[in-house]
Amino acid sequence: MSTLLFSLLAAFFYGITCVYLSSSLLRRVPANKTLVSSLTFAGLAAHGVHLFALLLSEQGLVLSLFNAASLITFSIIAVVLLCLIRISVHILLLPLLSLGVLTVLSAQFLPQGSVQYVNEAPGILAHIVFSILAYGMITIAVFQSLILLIQDQQLRKRPVSTLIKHFPPLQSMESLLFSFLWAGWLLLSLSLISGWLFLDNLFAQHLVHKTTLSCIAWLVFGILLWGRHQLGWRGHKAIRWTLAGFFLLMLAYFGSKLVREFILVI
Repeated sequence: MSTLLFSLLAAFFYGITCVYLSSSLLRRVPANKTLVSSLTFAGLAAHGVHLFALLLSEQGLVLSLFNAASLITFSIIAVVLLCLIRISVHILLLPLLSLGVLTVLSAQFLPQGSVQYVNEAPGILAHIVFSILAYGMITIAVFQSLILLIQDQQLRKRPVSTLIKHFPPLQSMESLLFSFLWAGWLLLSLSLISGWLFLDNLFAQHLVHKTTLSCIAWLVFGILLWGRHQLGWRGHKAIRWTLAGFFLLMLAYFGSKLVREFILVI
């Protein structure tokens, strides 16, 4: 399947939505929710077909840097689009769709370097994809928490900046944050479950630190989501827990080699 047409279609729909949102912002008029949702969905559909053709090959799954970035962006835009059903977060689509244009065109046109094909059993492939998506979703949740922190600080100042006035209400932004966290936590759960089912030994020497830290991060996010539902956690407490879980996940994905080679030899 040729990927050029679908990459250009995705970039076109994402781009025209960005132009419309920017125009609405400059003219200080509310964006049409139905139009934004329709254009974004059209771009997402083309993006999905493009990804399907790009990731799958006869040699295995092609998870290059640009392909993985495009996959993560696709998942984030999909979650925000679902959130549009009940939360007016159009303004947040502007940077995300711009990133969508960048990643979909990069995956199509930029050289992939030395491509390594992931030719594993379907269960292990699912584990890898779930891990990438979970990390991406929790990363955008961290950015969302930082935006929420800035918005809260700006709203306490007088006069309130013009840009902040165009953001959704603080409560809607918190709801979006927890939507990202729920999606990330569920994907992380699927990653751990698929790893447990399909990897020979999830606690093998080269995986034990990654597995342990990922499980602790999963527990941290689980406690945060429970605290939100049962105790009404919000604001700075929710942000602190989000950053703590993200730090653990960062160590799990990027720090296990450091732990094995330096900390254990002390």
